[in-house]
Amino acid sequence: MRMKKTLNLGKTKFPMRGNLPQKELERENIWFENKVYERRQKLNAGKPSFMLHDGPPYANGNIHIGHAMNKISKDIIVRYKSMNGYYAPFVPGWDTHGLPIEQQLTKAGKDRKKVSPVIWRKMAAEYADKQVKKQMADFKRLGIAADWDHPYLTKQHSFEAGEVHVFAKMVERGLIYRGQKPVFWSWSSESALAMSEIEYHDLTATAVSFAEQVKDGKGILDSDTYLVAWTTTPWTIPASEAIAVNPTMSYSVVKPEGSQKKYVVATSLLAQLAQTYAWGAYQVEKEVLGADLEYITTQHPWMDRDILVITGDHVTDEAGTGLVHTAPGFGEIDFYATQDYDLPVIMNVDDKGYLTEEAGPDLAGIFYEDANQIVLDKLAEHDALVKASDITHSYPFDWRTKKPVIFRAVPQWFASLKPIRQEILASLDDVTFQPDWGKKRLGNMIRDRGDWVISRQRVWGVPLPIFYAEDGTAILEPDLIEHIADLFAKHGADIWFGWDAKDLLPAGYQNEHSPHGSFTKETDIMDVWFDSGTSYEGVLVDRPDLSYPADLVLEGSDQYRGWFNSSLITSVATHDQAPYRHVLSQGFTLDGHGDKMSKSIGNTIEPAEVIKRNGAEIIRLWVTSVDTSADVRVSAEIMDKQAEVYRKIRNTFRFLLANTADFDPRVDQVAYSDMTPVDQYFYARFNQLIQDVKAAYDHYDFQAVNKLLINFINVDLSAFYLDFAKDILYVEAPKGHLRRSIQTVLYRVLVGLDKLWLPILPHTAEEVFDYLPAEEGDFAYLTEMVEPIDLGDTDTLMANWQAFMQLRDAVNKALEVARDNKLIGKPSQAAVTLYLTDEQADLLAALGQDVRVLLMVSQLHLARVEEAGSDVPTYDGLKVAVAHAQGEVSPRDRMYHLDIGADPDFPMLSAHEAAIIRENFPQALEEGLEE
Repeated sequence: MRMKKTLNLGKTKFPMRGNLPQKELERENIWFENKVYERRQKLNAGKPSFMLHDGPPYANGNIHIGHAMNKISKDIIVRYKSMNGYYAPFVPGWDTHGLPIEQQLTKAGKDRKKVSPVIWRKMAAEYADKQVKKQMADFKRLGIAADWDHPYLTKQHSFEAGEVHVFAKMVERGLIYRGQKPVFWSWSSESALAMSEIEYHDLTATAVSFAEQVKDGKGILDSDTYLVAWTTTPWTIPASEAIAVNPTMSYSVVKPEGSQKKYVVATSLLAQLAQTYAWGAYQVEKEVLGADLEYITTQHPWMDRDILVITGDHVTDEAGTGLVHTAPGFGEIDFYATQDYDLPVIMNVDDKGYLTEEAGPDLAGIFYEDANQIVLDKLAEHDALVKASDITHSYPFDWRTKKPVIFRAVPQWFASLKPIRQEILASLDDVTFQPDWGKKRLGNMIRDRGDWVISRQRVWGVPLPIFYAEDGTAILEPDLIEHIADLFAKHGADIWFGWDAKDLLPAGYQNEHSPHGSFTKETDIMDVWFDSGTSYEGVLVDRPDLSYPADLVLEGSDQYRGWFNSSLITSVATHDQAPYRHVLSQGFTLDGHGDKMSKSIGNTIEPAEVIKRNGAEIIRLWVTSVDTSADVRVSAEIMDKQAEVYRKIRNTFRFLLANTADFDPRVDQVAYSDMTPVDQYFYARFNQLIQDVKAAYDHYDFQAVNKLLINFINVDLSAFYLDFAKDILYVEAPKGHLRRSIQTVLYRVLVGLDKLWLPILPHTAEEVFDYLPAEEGDFAYLTEMVEPIDLGDTDTLMANWQAFMQLRDAVNKALEVARDNKLIGKPSQAAVTLYLTDEQADLLAALGQDVRVLLMVSQLHLARVEEAGSDVPTYDGLKVAVAHAQGEVSPRDRMYHLDIGADPDFPMLSAHEAAIIRENFPQALEEGLEE
């Protein structure tokens, strides 16, 4: 009989290589075919609910690595909660309205102005459906468990109806109004934008100082005096209505040497400006207070228009001249600064950014940026140009088209925040933020936010359900709007564009402002942030199996100005509470060098490519390896490193499966009280790990989960327990107490690790589960999360073994020195003597364990520290002497023994090994043993 057959070498068909790119897809198909997600929901019916509400990604193109990080994070939470006692359905959503889809249609050669709105909306819907299908496939391939058969789309009839219900409630509260004031206007999108759709970049602009001659000086200034106004938008000078000064600042009337003109500038800026304007010597004729300049008029440089001097606290001496050119149609500050002066609002720029006839024949039809040079030329022509120079400053851009925007005063619909601002801010006290700075960030944004521009001059979206009477009066009646919501629920919002107003109105509807019964419809749609910002209504409130408010929302940190913000406003406005109880935000994904990813640069990491190369499990593992609360780096190299980590995890599972393959937990388990002391310790150590990992899951700290599990595998399991356990598992009697005690621990660790890893590595966890026939259930996801067992007070046990680990580290250092000195090759060749203090001796006695086995040496001798010679080295407070082991080495356990050949039937084995073989392998007596 060959010696190898007497060893309990573990066997398993669990493959060493995962072949993830292929096997994951096969397993996902099995999940869908067996409706594993749906079965999990049925199992959890009646349990406490946990609602993670999905913020909708925009339906345009395949998902990127940021999408993957977001959805995987959500999936980890939902899977964990579902296995841990909660009814936690996950309804994925998509934002399907808005400009980007219209732009894609335009790129495809479609012309919005050549088809009816209904046809255009049909094309947009079809495009959106294709994008949703594409992204859904991408998310499914990441192993996301969700209600894929019933996602929410912002274009769904029920969703549109819910959004209009919210709008009706806001109308009822008096929060919706129509006004004309400057708003961010994207000429590249031909639409107004909200603050949440703006991003800032540096822009080079032309700063212009120009002179306007006093027309009526009110006895303060002479007619040969010129006010030097300053602006960084010379193209707005044709719309100039005023010059603003600070009422408390001092202004100097200056006459440069050799000039017939006198100029007015801020006194505090005079020295600097005189140098900039190359005035040389000059004479200050007088100083006046800004307040005294109010209501003086000047002459526009070339147009037949009086310019009024007004006052405003917004004027400073930090830049410019202290006199600010003011065009109320092109700036929010300008607009409000002129409100008390009853000045007209000139709007001479069209939707596409081109100046109109009102700007004059030289400028009509000119793009606003190109108009700058023409304006400079006209100023020079009329001897009004004092100085022009380029400056670089932070400027608002359309975050979709990446083009600069302008301010433009056009009639828009607004949601007023002032009446509910304090209520919104107070609602944040009921929300947990993670990171905690999120509360301050969101609060500041709400506190500083102006009224919300909710109208958009587009077609693809939810229409503003507003009718106009014959005299132009806007009809804002909550009941009428609710009627429209009911129609949308039944027919969809397309009817707003396809039906006549009379067909949309309730039968017999009358209004005093339309004596002839004639009505028209608003043509603008709602801001897409109003769409997604009411998703709680169209999903959590509307669906009977869900509940409002959400227990958790998890999105990128940019959503403090986006979805977190808009949904908070509408929810407080309509439900008097925040739409979520907990906000968890994540950073952005950067390339391996920490740079922003860009397709044009070519530094993007596509999830599909990683899946093809490494598998989805590697992306999922990466998500948990980084601190997602901040910006994170990702590259092919980083993913390859995670693949190495995955291999270690997989090999650990394979070892555990192989060495518990002959263990049936239903009959072979050893009671905790009957385990060997080291097995009791490791059982308790794993118990502690379960508590720690679950606490990290509960806190949504995936990085901590990852570190705890990886550290346990590498340090506790591989570097300690399995290291010595292999000798027992392989060598001891197959059904002996020592082996069964270890297998009891390993089986619990195997099943427990499988469940603890499942939210992160579901494909692998299910594959492992296939090799656990004693476990009940068809799928690991349909089982419950592992729980710590009440082992009583284990503090002393844990403390003693932690102290032993320090002694073990000291012995390992001594063995390493012996190895370096060529005294031994492996620890099994060593005979170790420990010279112990009383405290150290008491510790080893308290363990009640054969410590030699744990140190994996052939011989161990314990002595008192006083017996140590002066040549015995000390390692971390422990005196250790290492010698080569005596006796002969057994070919079976590779250890040195002094009793080799004690059993004449097995002359090459120790007495203990011979007894094992005699009892468990009787055929060896007949056949004999050979190596």
